[in-house]
Amino acid sequence: MRNPLLREITIMLLAALPLTLLVLLCQLGVPRLPADPVGAEIAALPGRSADAPLLAADTPSDMDAARAKNAATAFYAGQIDPARPFRFSGTPGDFANARDCLALAALAEAGGSDQGQRAVIQVVLNRVRHPAFARTVCGTVFEGSQRKTGCQFTFTCDGALARRYSDGAWIAAQLRAEQALRGRVFAAVGNATHYHTDWVHPSWSPKLVKLARVETHLFFRWPGYFGSDAAARMVYRGGEPDFSALAGRRDEGQEAVAASTSGAVLPADTPKIETGAVMLRDATGKANFIVLDRTGSAEAALTSARALCNRPGTCRVYGWRDASAVPAALPLSKPARAALQFSYARDPAGAEIALYNCDSFGGLPREQCIPRAR
Repeated sequence: MRNPLLREITIMLLAALPLTLLVLLCQLGVPRLPADPVGAEIAALPGRSADAPLLAADTPSDMDAARAKNAATAFYAGQIDPARPFRFSGTPGDFANARDCLALAALAEAGGSDQGQRAVIQVVLNRVRHPAFARTVCGTVFEGSQRKTGCQFTFTCDGALARRYSDGAWIAAQLRAEQALRGRVFAAVGNATHYHTDWVHPSWSPKLVKLARVETHLFFRWPGYFGSDAAARMVYRGGEPDFSALAGRRDEGQEAVAASTSGAVLPADTPKIETGAVMLRDATGKANFIVLDRTGSAEAALTSARALCNRPGTCRVYGWRDASAVPAALPLSKPARAALQFSYARDPAGAEIALYNCDSFGGLPREQCIPRAR
């Protein structure tokens, strides 16, 4: 009895051995999902919303320096596989909201360029399927715009939402967005989740893998698992927020009301500025509203912003020339965005961007103008 039992056990163990080895090999050969994909590892990734927007320096010489730094970083030498086709699942209302959010992002970020718009749209859809970003298209495009700092797409925070486009340009962008939502892939940027213009060198840029260039934009993904196709596993399930509310395009009766802040109490440590007046400053000093001198220069506005951003880390300053246009709080209402004259932002590494209403501030390069209706 004893020997036959031992023989039977041995046969069973040998039969199970190939399956055990196969499981072990699969675990070693496939990128492994971190135990907590929305926890500390994602929070530590460079280029998240906490790093603030894609920021640029504010002088031509600094732009040239940024271009030189970007050129010094080599493109990825390996094969860039196209992203998987996007699988839309939602209501007709979800589709319309997703389409319009994609179209707005494409126009604001890439102008009328067909290739540029398709590249931006692909990045947004790559993000939607990535665990580090919002689960909806509109949520991804407007991520951070409801906070004082940290917009992922600068056009949602810097006043560019006041821009209006021709019917032809809007319809063309909507068509490109619809094609992408139905599965068309812009292969050149692969699984890119980040991009910036070539005259910008954000603090996160050298920490990511540089994949491609499309016109003036450079495209990146994270290194390691979170830059792999395996990470882009989130299933889209619709539930889009309302586009018109996010973009500030509701009818007049539905718009957020801009309120005067002339009676606001400023923190005791609010710095003095040489020109204009501080109308609102949050307790951290990271968000500031000011009224500019009507005859003040671009340099004076920038000096005031730097005086207010006197602490390390992210900081924003918004400026108007009419005190009645200053809103009560962020996010900026549609009327406040339309009247915005000056926008300043600084990221945690100290990189800056200063944008101006070039109808009021003459002689500035196009890159420093807040986009306006044409």
